[in-house]
Amino acid sequence: MPLTLPATPPDSSPHLLHWQEADQPRAAHWRSERGTPAPQRVVLVDDTTAADSAFKMACEGTALLWRGDFQNARHLLQAMARRTDHVAPRKRKQAPAPTTLHDAFNAHRQAQARRARILGMLLIELEADYAVPLRRAPDFKAACSAAWGVAEPSAGKSVVSLRELLGMHSAHEWQRVGVEIPALGAAPENRIHPHYGVFSPVRGEYIQLVATAHLPKPPKGQSQLSAFDIGTGTGVLAAVLARRGVGRIVATDTDPRALACARANVAQLGLEEQLSVVEADLFPDGLASLIVCNPPWLPLRPGSALERAVYDEDGRMLLGFLAGLRAHLAPKGEGWLIMSNLAELLGLRTRDELLALFERHGLRVVSRIDAKPLHPKAGDASDPLHQARAKEVTSLWRLAANTVPNS
Repeated sequence: MPLTLPATPPDSSPHLLHWQEADQPRAAHWRSERGTPAPQRVVLVDDTTAADSAFKMACEGTALLWRGDFQNARHLLQAMARRTDHVAPRKRKQAPAPTTLHDAFNAHRQAQARRARILGMLLIELEADYAVPLRRAPDFKAACSAAWGVAEPSAGKSVVSLRELLGMHSAHEWQRVGVEIPALGAAPENRIHPHYGVFSPVRGEYIQLVATAHLPKPPKGQSQLSAFDIGTGTGVLAAVLARRGVGRIVATDTDPRALACARANVAQLGLEEQLSVVEADLFPDGLASLIVCNPPWLPLRPGSALERAVYDEDGRMLLGFLAGLRAHLAPKGEGWLIMSNLAELLGLRTRDELLALFERHGLRVVSRIDAKPLHPKAGDASDPLHQARAKEVTSLWRLAANTVPNS
């Protein structure tokens, strides 16, 4: 039977998880990629804990610190996931059906958040070197080191949700194997290796747009084209431009994980002479004839650091890019904005609002190149957002400075 313990005192640090074990108070560093504070109520659970009991406690906000066989913990997480997914459809049937795609999206996002909250309640303790002291536990040291840095023995033990730990392990496999990018070539050494917390370039349509769009000409008197890649992430778009012959590229980002990831990929691809990765809030110093930006497509607040590649609160990155683009373009240069129309389909932004932003910042549309999505969800009729995904279009907007002054 699980042991129910008193709530953690209100003045306890959100970075420490407290519990009691063998009649002794215990504490460990709390790790959460979602930025959630340490649970205030903790129970110890093991192989004898029933899935229904675990699910009920997790729904009520009680964290479950695992003390049994590791593989049984995975089975329990799967059982909790099945119960979560079974309850959600029943609640949807009881609630009024969404009348718009915007309502359906809000309901879907709320369900995702609830699912993450419940499943995040099953916890695993790690040793100072990231070892998992449980029977049949895999070696997570490499994955944890890649996500959090080299283990410091003085840091002591820590606790993380099993769901996040498995996610890190999966991400580390992506990083090890890499993602094939046809525009870079089929050879294994041409793959992009996404790091944990950096959006993986699995949606090929936006990469293909950058790989095939007509490049602007270098300024008069210059033999090579220069480019900026704003918010580079893995560095994939900058790498594609380098392979297309762009002579000098500066890729920027503010996230330490993205910067490390992009630099590693640039080195792996042998592009260090053409391509530099710098920490900058949007634009680096100087001018470029081509400035590329693929901002997060949905103007909403991200629920965690891992969602920042998808959600851009109030469209801040988009607005910053458009506001600064003209000042950083070389004469006759172009800005390439890669955007999906998903925000428009979900009622989060209109096409007229986007066009008005171009005009407000002294930009004109040279052309627009569209591509249909290739990812599996686009054809999945069971997806709650299938109506929107079926109509989704990804566009590369070629923008230039408007020579006609704004009125």
